[in-house]
Amino acid sequence: MTFPEHTAPQQAQPREISRDALVAWLGEYLQINAFKDPSLNGLQIEGTDIIRRIAASVDTSARTLQDAADSGADLLLVHHGLFWGQPLAVTGPHARRLQIALGANLNLYAAHIPLDAHPEVGNNAMIARALTLQNLEPFGEWAGGKIGLAGELPFVQSLQDFADRIQKLTGEICLVHGGGSPQVQRLGVLSGSGASSIPEAAAMGLDTVLTGEPEHKHFHDGFEYGVNVIYAGHYETEVFGVRALAARIEDEFGLPWQFLHQPTGL
Repeated sequence: MTFPEHTAPQQAQPREISRDALVAWLGEYLQINAFKDPSLNGLQIEGTDIIRRIAASVDTSARTLQDAADSGADLLLVHHGLFWGQPLAVTGPHARRLQIALGANLNLYAAHIPLDAHPEVGNNAMIARALTLQNLEPFGEWAGGKIGLAGELPFVQSLQDFADRIQKLTGEICLVHGGGSPQVQRLGVLSGSGASSIPEAAAMGLDTVLTGEPEHKHFHDGFEYGVNVIYAGHYETEVFGVRALAARIEDEFGLPWQFLHQPTGL
């Protein structure tokens, strides 16, 4: 996949917004506190108080932080941040990541489950839109709510043709477990780690689940519940949300943005 840099229309003066105003807008737009999420959603590292340029990435690493700083970004928008509900000493790689961000005066903003679940720019909403799914309904139980989507394809496809379609969408080879019908029409979409949703898919009468990475403990579920499972990659199923959110910020505030594509192969 090629992700060209996006720039806002040329302005007589550079567009800008205060960090606090953008963080407040993101919190309301994403309903950032509505989810029981181990990720520390929201502003994780405070940098410059004026935002003129944004970088977006699925993951946070020393490389993504450095690339964001080198690109001239004032804020790095990520799906997977640096903090996951446990105390973490500021040593080793964690210290290095913080040093890069603080040294560049770079803000870090993370949106994990809120970005999976968002009805407009969420990973699952964007995948469902790309596949033109119809008759959408909630799918993918997580912490007492549902963060994915189920729907119907506008036409029946063979499992192989559908897998080929997903590979064209993501640019990566999929792992296909043909546990159910050789035809695909009723589909559940749950980005990232969604193999645990296979029993739910069977109960809903879905023939196929599209998710990210496989888990060994769920290997037999698709075959025993009679559900096809397409594993399209944790990373590759979660590029959609941060790109869509960055584009939404551009539409709202005129801020240019760049996607930092650093695939993991997982």
